[in-house]
Amino acid sequence: MPYISNTEKDRKEMLEAIGVSEFKDLLKDIPDEFVFKGRLGLGKGQSELEVTAQVRKLAGSNKNTADYTSYLGAGSYDHYIPSIVPYLISRPEFQTAYTPYQAEISQGTLQSIYEYQSLVCNLTGMDISNASMYDGASSMAEAAILACRHTRRKKILISSTVNPGWINVVRTFTEASGYEIGLLKAADGAFGMNAVGESDLADAACVIVQNPNFFGIIEDYDGIADLVHSNKGVFITAIDPVSIGILKKPSESGADIVVAEGQALGLPQAFGGPYLGIFASTKQFMRKIPGRVVGVTQDVDGKRGFVLTLQTREQHIRRDKATSNICSNQALCALAAGIYLNTMGEEGLKEVAENCYKRSHYLAAGIASVEGFEIKYDKPFFKEFVVKTKYSVDKIMSAMLENEIFAGIPLKRFGLADNEFLVAVTEKRSKDEMDRYIKALKDLKDKF
Repeated sequence: MPYISNTEKDRKEMLEAIGVSEFKDLLKDIPDEFVFKGRLGLGKGQSELEVTAQVRKLAGSNKNTADYTSYLGAGSYDHYIPSIVPYLISRPEFQTAYTPYQAEISQGTLQSIYEYQSLVCNLTGMDISNASMYDGASSMAEAAILACRHTRRKKILISSTVNPGWINVVRTFTEASGYEIGLLKAADGAFGMNAVGESDLADAACVIVQNPNFFGIIEDYDGIADLVHSNKGVFITAIDPVSIGILKKPSESGADIVVAEGQALGLPQAFGGPYLGIFASTKQFMRKIPGRVVGVTQDVDGKRGFVLTLQTREQHIRRDKATSNICSNQALCALAAGIYLNTMGEEGLKEVAENCYKRSHYLAAGIASVEGFEIKYDKPFFKEFVVKTKYSVDKIMSAMLENEIFAGIPLKRFGLADNEFLVAVTEKRSKDEMDRYIKALKDLKDKF
């Protein structure tokens, strides 16, 4: 290792070599309000014991779903995770495994990915699944880009009932390519045939819908696939994988590509990641889907083996030939989802979905019984619903925190109404917990 001088002269020469005069020039693309200008205040060097104590103290200031009852949703949910999931994914052969470039020494990793792909195909009814992606939002963006390249069109139509955060990710991914994004209007919180019929599909690469949608409403999009296909477009659906326990598979509605956030399948919320992007499609897109696909074959001795059958990542082929340069399989997260689905089975997933459905409706009815609160949309919903109130949503959220309850997510964070919030109810919420939520609201309204 050569000696590297840390003198001011050397630093100046290094900066000049890359075309800048000061270090802060490297940060010019970062908005000034996001640049930290103070000092970290870490103090002098500390022992492992002292650092551990300090970090635990800092972490203890967080309010978390282990100590508080959570009704937070909007794409990340407090589902129960069977103990077998964290146990198995923490085994060193899985937790420390890297990308399976060499099949002969990566059979375990490749098999786990292959099993995950098979489970995703069974869940969605689609022909092929890739080896997973970063998250649901980026999966949707990749699906839109695939549709544009396949149809050689630049217009992407997205239902306005899709998660606003996901729509923003699609904008970010597609902006540099000059793709146009159009939002399809919703009627009373739901997408419908009229929204597509009024749009010009002749030059649209795809139509993207979400079911259940961002507001939790179960969409009725039968017939939309035929309309999109008649205009030679691609029909993309985003789903909640748990909802498939009671709703029909997206393949039955004519979906060409299915995307989803797999966090609900055995992954903790964990402050926003790592998550799991599900991506599945029909056979026609087999050679165009992003990422990689694991397949099964036989070796020279006739024994079953696993290989990377299709590899469209830039690390495997020439960059200009890659379907995506910013995708990666989330193998450990995919393994967690695979273990979860195998553990729950078809009946178990159905039971989870039924509990989410029934418990969310129980809480919705209870909230609606409180003066000053109402359920905004009178439509079938799965595990989320929008509450409209005449009181301050911010005050409600703060007051409910005093009762150790994460009451929901204010919709104004997404640029929507100031007096509405989104409530999510999973199978973890008990009747006693929901009754406590309703009672807390009743007690709070007298204080406003």
